[in-house]
Amino acid sequence: MPKLQQLVTNRLRETRIAAGLSQGDLAQSAGITRQALYAMEKNQYLPGTEVALQLARTLGASVEDLFSLRDTREILEAELPADHSGALKSTRVKLAIVGNRLLAKPVTELGDVLNYTIPADALIVGAASRKKRSVYVQLLRNQKDVEQQIVVGGCDPAIYLAGEHVRQQEKSASVVGWNMTSLAALRALNRGDVHVAGIHMRDPRSGEYNIPFLKRHLKGQAVTVVRFATWHEGFLVKEGNPKQIRGLEDLTRPDVRMVNREKGAGARLLLDHLLSRYRIPSQIVRGYGAIAFSQIGLGRYISEGKADVGIGAQAVAQLYNFDFIPLQEERYDLIIPTAYVDSHPGMKIFLDTLATRKFQREIEALGGYDVKESGKVIRQS
Repeated sequence: MPKLQQLVTNRLRETRIAAGLSQGDLAQSAGITRQALYAMEKNQYLPGTEVALQLARTLGASVEDLFSLRDTREILEAELPADHSGALKSTRVKLAIVGNRLLAKPVTELGDVLNYTIPADALIVGAASRKKRSVYVQLLRNQKDVEQQIVVGGCDPAIYLAGEHVRQQEKSASVVGWNMTSLAALRALNRGDVHVAGIHMRDPRSGEYNIPFLKRHLKGQAVTVVRFATWHEGFLVKEGNPKQIRGLEDLTRPDVRMVNREKGAGARLLLDHLLSRYRIPSQIVRGYGAIAFSQIGLGRYISEGKADVGIGAQAVAQLYNFDFIPLQEERYDLIIPTAYVDSHPGMKIFLDTLATRKFQREIEALGGYDVKESGKVIRQS
């Protein structure tokens, strides 16, 4: 776990406003530039002793009134992931130690439902460095729990069930899914933002799943490939198939609206491959540009009547009581840096859980999953 950091509570701005002074007035009285004062109020740097005394005298306050050390117990410096959207919409974060980095993922970025069902590991209490996307966080869990947490980047919502079964084996261990496309998951793994990448991508040239993409995106990395499940990917339509959609050509009908997945998603790769194969321009597919950012989101899009069809997993069709038109069988694999298989304190529990019959029975009950190879090592390097 990274070293505990000191954190300063900065009351400069609120004290200035209460005193009725503008930034220009206070800067002039303290003998500094307005830009320097602005940076201080934004916590970009702290003033030296002389400037702090000048500020305090002008404001009729003590230096401790303006700047004071916060209780540093359980306060850490963490880094926001590279795919962080920018402005923080929440101070609640999930934490993960990946390599020698402590990463903080805002809970709001896990999705609207998970925002209210997944407990936070920490709260953001201040900015550490804008340049490095660093923040100070105050722990809500003990450090051992955070150290055993495994972050899986991918799009299969069943990974949360795996996390529950892991907790049943070891209370301090947990698995957290960060929703992203297969391609984004590989890139996150390559950057060191996640412990595991869950992917389902079929190479159109060889017809092989997942392995060709490792060679392109994880060159030189030693990884272990573990089978999570096999599922069917196909068209999801409302019960009774009201638009009578039977195949790809129906997507060209003017009365049919589809919802797509974002670039890098396995479903998007499949759709683009089929459109290219049958020489159907994407421009004539109504709704090609409408994007759902998760499997569950795609189902919700159709359920709410915003689209007639989308490509997704059979399990999602069963969740929403949709009809399902299969297109192909897909393999969803977990890509793990081989060093983590032995070094991460929670990884063995996670992999052992995948192979238990109890876990496999529950995944099968979701519908559309074949888990007879779940937990099997497919490849190791």
